[in-house]
Formats: sequence, structure tokens, C-alpha cells
Amino acid sequence: MELTDFGKKLTGGSGILQLMDDLGKPLAKGIRPYPLGGGNPARVPEVEKAYMERMEALVSCGAFGDVISRYDSPQGRMSFIETVATYFRNLYGWDIDGDNVAVTNGSQSAMFYLFNMFSGTSSGRKKTILFPLMPEYVGYADQGIEEGTMVSIASKCTVFGDNTFKYTMDIEAVSSYMAEHPEVGAICVSRPTNPSGNVLTDDEIHELDVLAKRYSVPLIIDNAYGLPFPDIVFIDEATPVWNENIILSMSLSKIGLPSIRTGIIIASKEIVSAISGLNAIAALASGSMGQALAEDLIGSGRLVRLAREHVMPFYRRRKEMAEGWIRKYFDGLECMYHRIEGSIFCWLYLPRLRIPAKEFYAELKKTGVITVPGEYFFFGSKEQEEGRPYPHPHYDKCLRINYSGDEESVEEGIRRIAAAYRAQDRDVSAAVFSHIRN
Repeated sequence: MELTDFGKKLTGGSGILQLMDDLGKPLAKGIRPYPLGGGNPARVPEVEKAYMERMEALVSCGAFGDVISRYDSPQGRMSFIETVATYFRNLYGWDIDGDNVAVTNGSQSAMFYLFNMFSGTSSGRKKTILFPLMPEYVGYADQGIEEGTMVSIASKCTVFGDNTFKYTMDIEAVSSYMAEHPEVGAICVSRPTNPSGNVLTDDEIHELDVLAKRYSVPLIIDNAYGLPFPDIVFIDEATPVWNENIILSMSLSKIGLPSIRTGIIIASKEIVSAISGLNAIAALASGSMGQALAEDLIGSGRLVRLAREHVMPFYRRRKEMAEGWIRKYFDGLECMYHRIEGSIFCWLYLPRLRIPAKEFYAELKKTGVITVPGEYFFFGSKEQEEGRPYPHPHYDKCLRINYSGDEESVEEGIRRIAAAYRAQDRDVSAAVFSHIRN
């Protein structure tokens, strides 16, 4: 069969396809998995209990049948939308109502809509999405229907004395790029940042907001790990922000409902109307169950309390454990990790890695250790279009580790990564990995 350009682009190999395959497909028989890849959140008992109570309430009051047997509006479940708007208006004083909120089948779908609304051919000119802090989320890289619509600015890097570092935005480079490239149709960041665990400061967000307004383009903020839920943020300076020029994307995935795809968009009424139209064409409507389960939890403030009192402390403990295991098993090795300011990931930088991270990932997978190689998180450069690596020294020397799994698996996975990294200094052949496979 012959596919169109659209079909070829979206069905070809991609980092996000590999990541999701690693989540769902078993390893070879006899290999015990140590799943440190993907973005599966942990199961937090207090959160699961709250959803179970809501499910029981839906069944006992007779509302369950209505939830599963009727389509909602393409905009979303209207009672849920009004609840979200009211809660955020009261919590942060944002000037929003139900017409500023839309629901999609997960925030990944929302980003697909948004990226292709603001990039691609328009009046004979190709518009682009600018990512001002690279590396960024692997799931963005291939979402443009047209080729060459994702562009990026490499981050700066500050190194600290405790074998940690932090990416910072090169605002001068971003400003210059915006001034010289009128084809930019939107700016996008994740906050906290996937993969690095970086949290853009309030000042950095303000600078991006000012730039976006100056050039009359929206600022898209992916808040999948942020405040007020799931609140996987470990620093103080991460104030939620919204105005008419900001498109804020949220999700219920990282607060217990990853399999019930529920993305929440807060945006101008014009953009919400456009998303509703896209949703009608692509999906008729979004799934109702996540909205029904979370509606009362959001309206009462219980979901935010669960996030603050249980979800954030849970991940803070796991983060501290992961940092301790890295210090233990990488002792004496040249290794740094990004300061974990939020999200559920640790971003390892292995400067002495002698093979590309993709190859290192493949060898680790043979031992049962699943990670995500760093190359997939660097995209949107002219160099890559010309067949060269992304112009950042971390490009092929990083791994993303999800530390939210069970403690034994995470620790053993980190130990095996360190052992393989240590062994490569003695012998870079594939045989060096064999001693850690059993």
C-alpha cells in the first residue's frame, strides 16, 4: 500500500512510539524487567481510594449509566468544565468561565491540535512552533503534520559542585530568534520540564510571556506535572500563571488516571472554540469517565489537597532515594544529573559515554533495564535537518530515568546502568554488558 506524506510521517519510527512500546510490550522470555522508561506515574494509595469512592458514588446514585452511555459536548462534560473554571477563578483570581475550558483525550491529543493549529502552511508561508529550552518532551517532536515545523533553541547549562547541573533559558538567543523569524506561530514549554525535571522560574515565564505578546503569538505551557495538581514540584518559585495569551495544558494522568485520557485546556474563548471543533472532527467528544470521577474532587478542593499532602511528598521521597542511589552506584565515575526540581524523572548526563545513548539504551535493554535515550529529546535544529547531531554537548550522552516505580526495581536499574557505564572504560564491546544480565 502507498501512504500519503501525512501517513508516512505519523507512522514512521519515532521516539514516542519506542517509549510507549517499551511500556506495553514484554521483554524477551527469562529477562526480568527494570522499567525506568516511559511516563507511568506511581500508584498513590490515597489517590486511588478517592477515585474508588467517587466510582462507588456514581454507581450508588445511578449516575454511572449516564456517564458511560452518552456523548458529552465536543468541548467536554459541561458540569466538569464549569467546575474547573470556577475552581481556578476562585483559587488564582483568573478571569475565566466555562467558555475558557476544553477537555481532550489526554494532553498529548491537545498538543497535536494546538501544534497544527499554529504551525504548517498559512497563506503560502510555513509557520513553526518554537521550543525555547531544549531538551524538551519527546512526544512533541513528531506531532507536526508538515515537516520542519518544530524549531528550538539549545539551553544553557549551569554546573554545580555536587555533580548536578541545571538548564537555563538563553533568553537573548530566544529574543533574537523571534525578531528574525516572523514565521513562528507559537512558543511552547513544559513546566516542570520533561525530561530534565527543570522548572522554569517565574521570571523566565514572564520573559516568554512578554515576548509572545510582543510578536502576537500564544505561549503554550504544558503543566502536566505542575500546580495545583498533580503538584510534582519541589521548589517554591513555580507560580501558576494564565492570561488571554497563554494556553495552559493540564492533565489527570499524573494524578492517578493515566489510562483514562483526560486533558484540560485553559485558553481564550476563541482557542477553546477551535479545540472543540477539532475534537468534534477527530474524536466526536472526549471520554467522560475521568471528568466524572474528578469533578467533585476538584470542586471541593480535595484533589488539590491530595496532590499537596500525598502526591508531592510521595515523589519527593522517591526523588531523594534516586539521588542517593545515583551517588552510591556512580561513585568515582564522571556522571552528573539535572537538579530534580519537579516531574517524575531524573536526567543523567554521562560525559564519558563512548557509544551514543541510543546504543547504550539498547544494550541496557538486553539486561532488562528500560530507559529512554537522550537523543529523542533534542529536536528542531537545522543541523538535524542536514543529517548532523543536535548542537548541544549533552545530545547523545544522556538517559531519562523514571524513578516512580517500585523501590527495588529503580535501585537495581540504577545499579545496572552504573555498572555498564563503569565497564565501558575497560572494554567498549557489547560483551561488557553480559556480566550484569543475570
